[in-house]
Amino acid sequence: MAQAAAGKKEALHLADIRKTYHTGSFDVPVLKGVNFDVMRGEFIGIMGSSGSGKSTLLNILGLLDKPSSGEYRLDGINVETLSDRELTTIRNIKIGFVFQAFNLFPHLTVQENIEVPMLYAGVAKHIRHKVAAEMAEKVKLAHRLDHRPNQLSGGECQRVAVARSLVNNPTFILADEPTGNLDEKTGVEIMKLFHDLHAAGTTLVMVTHNPQYEPEYDRVIYLRNGKKWRVIDNIQHKTEEFET
Repeated sequence: MAQAAAGKKEALHLADIRKTYHTGSFDVPVLKGVNFDVMRGEFIGIMGSSGSGKSTLLNILGLLDKPSSGEYRLDGINVETLSDRELTTIRNIKIGFVFQAFNLFPHLTVQENIEVPMLYAGVAKHIRHKVAAEMAEKVKLAHRLDHRPNQLSGGECQRVAVARSLVNNPTFILADEPTGNLDEKTGVEIMKLFHDLHAAGTTLVMVTHNPQYEPEYDRVIYLRNGKKWRVIDNIQHKTEEFET
């Protein structure tokens, strides 16, 4: 576990985040005032059952959707003031994504897949090659740089995704059910990789439905009915509950 977040710099700040979808003449409120901060170096789990608002919150955290109201500040930037073009730039530079389905390009090699965010960011080719090789080494895949996803195991594909998420030195990594498509043994290995990154100072936000991971995080934020209803703090060894 990392040290307590006191005194650390803010990575994310969410204040009264609300999201309502409009379907014909009906309004469907999904998020109903979510509040929490994530400090740099924290490992945060976000959990909730189907319909809790977890997926909607994931999309807002990842700048894939905008809240209907409220404030989302990423690395000190009020993202609701940004244009779509600016959001795309911030998303690529400040957020590293890891998905359940890996989302690798099947026709690209491991090296090329890892380089993709740097390509979008306009990083020079020789730097992309160097950084991709370093990240592959970090996730123990240096010997697989010339392979394509169909030549890798599920665990190796997820390691490629983790390496790719790190290349632009993002403010935080946003992981969506990263062990969901893996067997138990491989899932444990991937969680160990996340813990290694956490120990090195990486800020991690992981969205999952799996309660067995609850002790793995610094804090666990549970959603219910579109609101934060329980926070388990494994650093301070305390639990808070809120009305929903």
